[in-house]
Amino acid sequence: MTDTSTAETPLFGPGSKFDTFVNDPRWALALVRALVLEAAHPQVGAALLDNSTFVTHPWRRLWNTYRSLRRMFGEDDGVRAREADRLNRLHARLRSAGAYDATDPAVRAWVVATLFESTVTMCRLSGQPLDPAEMERVYAEYRAFLGALDGEESALPGTVREFWPYYDRVVAQELENTEAVRIILYRLFEHVPAPPLLHGVPTLWAAGRAVAGPVIGAVTVASLPEAFRQRAGLAEVPGARTLLRSAYFTAGLARFLPEGWIEADKVVDLLSKSPDSDDPRLRAVRDTARKAGAFVRLVVPLPREPEPDFAPSRDAEDFFDAVLDQTGDGFVMWPDLAAMARELSTRLDLDEPLETRLYTAYADWWRELQSALDTDGDGRISRAEYAAGVPSLAGPALIRLAGVLFDATDTNGDQRIDAEEYRRLFRRAFHRELPVSGGAYARGDFVRDFLSFMAGRRRTTPFDPLLAEA
Repeated sequence: MTDTSTAETPLFGPGSKFDTFVNDPRWALALVRALVLEAAHPQVGAALLDNSTFVTHPWRRLWNTYRSLRRMFGEDDGVRAREADRLNRLHARLRSAGAYDATDPAVRAWVVATLFESTVTMCRLSGQPLDPAEMERVYAEYRAFLGALDGEESALPGTVREFWPYYDRVVAQELENTEAVRIILYRLFEHVPAPPLLHGVPTLWAAGRAVAGPVIGAVTVASLPEAFRQRAGLAEVPGARTLLRSAYFTAGLARFLPEGWIEADKVVDLLSKSPDSDDPRLRAVRDTARKAGAFVRLVVPLPREPEPDFAPSRDAEDFFDAVLDQTGDGFVMWPDLAAMARELSTRLDLDEPLETRLYTAYADWWRELQSALDTDGDGRISRAEYAAGVPSLAGPALIRLAGVLFDATDTNGDQRIDAEEYRRLFRRAFHRELPVSGGAYARGDFVRDFLSFMAGRRRTTPFDPLLAEA
């Protein structure tokens, strides 16, 4: 690994190039571009389709990815090592014989390579190209990131000069127009659901998405390497080049705003807030959004989208789509339950023993579900099979799973979930009134609520944002 102790400026934390770029609006465009180039790698594309929740739960995925990058590029070596261990455990579980291996050093190197190259392209397209020294610095940081993750940096070339032939070779010989690429470019941004903060203004979100979705897709396609676009058959829309440079240039103007006006931490945190959060910052945002939504309904002939249904009950189809089918492919399989385990482990920042217990509990529940509901024996559960066997959902394995999740949340082991532990899992305030248990969430209450939610009988205020919201 690179020795960062003798560097003039730190490769991680304050003063690093990453710390500068993370609050730059241009970086959002660069990350979308990097995601497409990652998905174009056959192994990454296959893993995304089989395991990822980026289509059904994009905002949740954004939050988790952002938080992981923050930890990996932060100044605390202990936090970085802990996050690297967590990511390595996560990737070790993403394997498919003959299709992909998320721990393959070459695959992981390509993911890091797309981040570096997209950062360089971001600066060039916005009229602020990196000089050679800056480019070397950015490259050193991303190689150090790979080293922190893999234990060594050798899967990426040693210098920027050596990087470009490597990058051109992968683009020309290995990238494909995968299904994951097509979903990102032509489905994700045109159909992405509103973030939790904007659930109450569907018309405003629909209007903004109708404009922004095609623009983001066109800008991203136009920014991709020419060799890949030609091989993949990705045609540019008329005027895409002008739109591309305008988008990056406009985003780059944010550098003239007063310091602190745009902070990624605050933006991501705000977008991830639940509609009923008691955060005082949300009141003004919601009021402004509602007024804007009312104006849009007056001047734009958009079909009115139904207001979100927060009725306490839910039907089987809604629960199947919103909760069980985490990957959005129309079936429930092990990757869907693994996605739930992954989300809960990430929320709670679990160490290996508890994380393994949680995955094992979900695996036991999957076997129980498969035995009870997979009537045609094809290894997956359809909507029809689920609807016919709903009573079998809350069996002994799910009860054991609820107990494991309680133990993972109850960090101090006092058999109660206090306000801080509650916020750690649900990212929201502690609203329960339980005078008998001293204002805490007792094991019995927690298990009962979790079982009621996972059995699909009713919505719950804490668990819906946890596993059902985008």
